[in-house]
Amino acid sequence: MKKISSIFIALLINSITTKAQQKHQLTKLWQTDTVVAVPESVLPDFKKNILYVSQIGLGNNMAFDNNGKIAKLGTDGKIIDLHWASGLDSPKGLGRFGNNLYVADLNKVVIINIATGKVKKKILVENAVMLNDITVNDKGVVYISDSKTKKIHTLKNDEQLSTFMEGVGGVNGLKAIGDDLYILGGKRFFKVDAEMKETDIAQISQGGDGLEPIGNGDFLATSWGGYIFYVHENGAVETLLDSHSPRVNTADLAYDAKKRILYVPSFNNKMVTAYQLK
Repeated sequence: MKKISSIFIALLINSITTKAQQKHQLTKLWQTDTVVAVPESVLPDFKKNILYVSQIGLGNNMAFDNNGKIAKLGTDGKIIDLHWASGLDSPKGLGRFGNNLYVADLNKVVIINIATGKVKKKILVENAVMLNDITVNDKGVVYISDSKTKKIHTLKNDEQLSTFMEGVGGVNGLKAIGDDLYILGGKRFFKVDAEMKETDIAQISQGGDGLEPIGNGDFLATSWGGYIFYVHENGAVETLLDSHSPRVNTADLAYDAKKRILYVPSFNNKMVTAYQLK
């Protein structure tokens, strides 16, 4: 009898905890037409109400085809310019520091002048295969993940390249906050501090893609196959969206912490969708 009571209590506590943690949901605000050519990443400029969107373009997403572009959308979903910046191959992650837009483009980091939309510089990353996500810390250090080689690189002063970490399986989403780097490596979500100490935060059910902080210690994470997760600081995970069955991708998102709005690129579905987080 004592054993049965202990099991019952454990199940009850687990049920109550799960229900308490499942408290967030998404409401769709708008969605573009299918005109954004394979969008992979969204980077916001909320002061100007602009979303920069990387477009891989139709065809092979690993091809050096000069078919990639960066689009500009309004935060209301209206198309401003689908061809704002061009001359790229397969642009994915986006980051910004000052007047520079940094783009992960297969085996190179492309720096674009935000004022003009013109390419300023292309920096080849030796032995890179598929540079994926980019994040920039408050000192201007750029971190770039390579999902194929399992490496994370850094770029300093727009010229000094070095390898920050190796052997990070499935590495994709990155977010630099202060002296910490938050990393999605497959299903593992963890952070690395200034002393290179690793701290596990959570395990998500699918391989991670985009990563954005809520601002209270919690995070949003996407999985390319069609999932959006709310990750609590204590490691609990809520599934906010599951669109894998209709095959609507969810790639590298942006998040407006003040308005609690997510901006999600859908890759093969050629759309960007905005959701209200409640």
